[in-house]
Amino acid sequence: MSIPSAQIQTRLAYTFRNPALLEQAITHTSYLQDHPEVTESNQRLEFLGDAVIQLTLTHALFELFPADREGLLSKRRSAVTKGVFLARIASDIGLDACLRLSASEEQGGGRTRASTLEDAFEALMGAVYLDSDFLTAKRVILGLYGSIPDRLASLEEKENPKGRLQEYAQPLHGNAAIRYEVVAIRGEDHAKEFEMAVYLLDRQLGTGVGSSKKTAEETAARAALALLASEGRL
Repeated sequence: MSIPSAQIQTRLAYTFRNPALLEQAITHTSYLQDHPEVTESNQRLEFLGDAVIQLTLTHALFELFPADREGLLSKRRSAVTKGVFLARIASDIGLDACLRLSASEEQGGGRTRASTLEDAFEALMGAVYLDSDFLTAKRVILGLYGSIPDRLASLEEKENPKGRLQEYAQPLHGNAAIRYEVVAIRGEDHAKEFEMAVYLLDRQLGTGVGSSKKTAEETAARAALALLASEGRL
């Protein structure tokens, strides 16, 4: 077993009884092209691991948010099981460093490709489940996630900073307290850059730059949230 794979087990806080399952979990399908002696990639484990992760997070959310209806629970589950999120966890635990890829896939940036990391993480959780049992796999998954409410809060802030800023301002100052104004528009028509400022009543809370007004407003809202947090208002 390679050193990176040993590090993965340390970060999982789990040691495989059957190392072959771990090797399969980190084997991308492209690896088989260069290594005909290897007969199976991580695709089947990915299928299994996806179900294990889904059930684990479904149960955790069901317990954590007893007042939530089905629709909101589904939305929360989608947020913490989507590909980009799983790829981020995979990168955090160093899974990218020990993937087995073909030479061409390596050269093409496969080691850092989000879809590859997502698939490998799902396969890894499937491998843990097969090597142990559901309760152990659940412990490993929840250990990697940490505080799910904190994860959700971070995701919601990143995905909808304007909505979060509005939620802060509305009870205190009313629906029209937040406004966005154009500071500058730069660049040619095919590559414009917008700078927007966000105000709470007459106070400017932040500015943001983006390739569209919407993106610039979201960046400005994130800056405003950071300012309010530093002032202890959030």
